[in-house]
Amino acid sequence: MADPPMGGTPPGPPCRLLLADVDGTLVTADKALTDRAVASVHRLHDAGILFAVTSGRPPRGMSMLIAPLQLETPISAFNGGVIVDPDMTVVEQRVVPDGLVVPILRLLRSHGLDTWSYRGADWYVTDLEGPHVERESHTVQFGPTLADGIETITDGVAKIVGISDDHDAVEAAAAAARERFGDHVAAARSQPYYVDVTHPQANKGAVAQYLSDRYGIPTAQIATIGDMPNDVLMFAHSGLSIAMGNASHEVQRAARRVTASNEDEGFARAVERFVLPR
Repeated sequence: MADPPMGGTPPGPPCRLLLADVDGTLVTADKALTDRAVASVHRLHDAGILFAVTSGRPPRGMSMLIAPLQLETPISAFNGGVIVDPDMTVVEQRVVPDGLVVPILRLLRSHGLDTWSYRGADWYVTDLEGPHVERESHTVQFGPTLADGIETITDGVAKIVGISDDHDAVEAAAAAARERFGDHVAAARSQPYYVDVTHPQANKGAVAQYLSDRYGIPTAQIATIGDMPNDVLMFAHSGLSIAMGNASHEVQRAARRVTASNEDEGFARAVERFVLPR
């Protein structure tokens, strides 16, 4: 497949850092890094362009990316709720306010969603056979802890997830969480079947700003790439935003560029065409 046609916006300042989403962007639907994706990240290193990743995954769920991609930048897990160095040392952590954990869980369940909680290195579920538990275990490469009393886990919760294959219910739950809890949380879909609820500053826009401050790079010289509505926040904090071909029309309209899908080397194509210096 040829690269999709792109509009002709004039080139901006040279890119000094690329921040990438993981699922639906950096990896295929089978959660694999392609050889071409790995090679494109190595080309970024060779060009002196920093590369960083951010995801709704827990820190351990991104550890398998470190060696093949030679990651040296901070890894932003839980959409920025926990930022770790590549050796998994915690750099920053933002957790859901204790008093909101139970109301959030109950609101998500009122929309028919199953619920998970993440605290520290642990992932808690109420049903080991529940929707997408097996899929998530494969993705993050570790299993959950069964917690019958999940509402008793209220301190240090970095992320609450609502899960359902009714995508309209997921979107409705996300909207209800934003309406009810306002600026006290961030609630956005990280997959069509997931809504992630985190600390209000645990969002990908804040991740882009954190990296800008840490490395002294103006946001105009940061590129971002993603596929889901929660990636749009980081698009707004970058000079070059790239949507995947598998992203929704709404996400694509929020980006300056659109690449191919994650099943057609969209990440590598974007790096080669838009990010690397010509």
